[in-house]
Amino acid sequence: MKSVEQHVADVLALINDPEPTELDLLQAHGTVLAEAVVSPVSLPGFDNSSMDGYAVHAADLSSAAPDTPVRLPVVADIPAGDPSPTAVLPGMCARIMTGAPMPSGADAVVPVEWTDGGTARVTVDRPVKVGNAVRRAGDDVTEGTTVLRPGARIGPGEMGVLAAVGRRSVPVYPRPRVMVLSTGEELVEPGRPLGPGQIWESNSFMIAAAARDVGCEVHRHGFVGDDPETVLDTLEGLLVRADIVVTTGGVSMGAYDVVKEVLTRQGTVEFTQVAMQPGKPQGFGTVGPDRTPIVTLPGNPVSAFVSFQIFVRPALRRLRGLAPDPLPSTRAVLTAPVTSPEGRRSFLRGVLEESPHGPSAGATVAPALHQGSHQLSALAGANAFVVVPEEVTELAAGASVQVLRLPEPA
Repeated sequence: MKSVEQHVADVLALINDPEPTELDLLQAHGTVLAEAVVSPVSLPGFDNSSMDGYAVHAADLSSAAPDTPVRLPVVADIPAGDPSPTAVLPGMCARIMTGAPMPSGADAVVPVEWTDGGTARVTVDRPVKVGNAVRRAGDDVTEGTTVLRPGARIGPGEMGVLAAVGRRSVPVYPRPRVMVLSTGEELVEPGRPLGPGQIWESNSFMIAAAARDVGCEVHRHGFVGDDPETVLDTLEGLLVRADIVVTTGGVSMGAYDVVKEVLTRQGTVEFTQVAMQPGKPQGFGTVGPDRTPIVTLPGNPVSAFVSFQIFVRPALRRLRGLAPDPLPSTRAVLTAPVTSPEGRRSFLRGVLEESPHGPSAGATVAPALHQGSHQLSALAGANAFVVVPEEVTELAAGASVQVLRLPEPA
């Protein structure tokens, strides 16, 4: 059996660096930026008011007080977007709205709440500091500043920055197209009645959801039976819509492990055993004329899920233009004993609880009661994998272990 690290490396070796494409701003949401974005302008582009009020010379209000208010003539109204130049001389003021350009001469804004709200003349009963409620040009960004760097994931904040610097489109790495397929004659689409010996198919839903959480565009084909020609024809038909294919089932040593049978004949897919539990049988390679990457996962649900997180997730990150990082790791104290087969690295489902006082205060992890590779129910409540090294066969409660954090739902 080969090591987990070697299989991770083998799967990643299938993945070529993605090609960037230019997408409209809204279409780019959720993608990864391919190039640096430099602002062609300063933000704000001009001095403007941060609130509704009156643009004034601060010196005119130095003596203002409740018992000796200052009255100033209002010589102009300046709404947001006003293109006409306005000047305010000493002893005068202009009514100004939020976002409107500051008139020349004025050096502060008196909030309307500090006044009587006059339109011809306004009464102010307190002094104001120079620069009060004024947003200076370039306060946020100066012209020529790099506002976003390559590798930034475009979320709402990044979208706002791109629009603010005038970008209508942006070069990004598009979402990878992932095709998910399960195999097995025993499978039935959820919602349909079960016959003898049949089960409702769940793997493709689970893997499709996990791939979507990585930020991919996912197509679930569902499942096909165990007829080799049907499996091969189905795979070939899926390639036109896929940057990577992920299958579950049919990769072990059984007489009806059809994925292994079909893809072995192609000569471009290797089937192997990895020193891990669950998820020992694995396959990887390429299919079709464009050498589309394919990763074949075991059919047991927990094995498929663990294999996806350890092997497929880093590959999908690379396809997105991100570093192929593994799941984030931490240390925690076991709340119950665990066992593991010798020579295989176990990934046990568990619930990680971290101290509200921070990482230095310690964390605990409770292993799930049901750890069988077919026992899917424990996955729903798990937020972590407890890692038991190959050379360790048992760990007592209170032992310090490595824990891999599972990603939060998107």
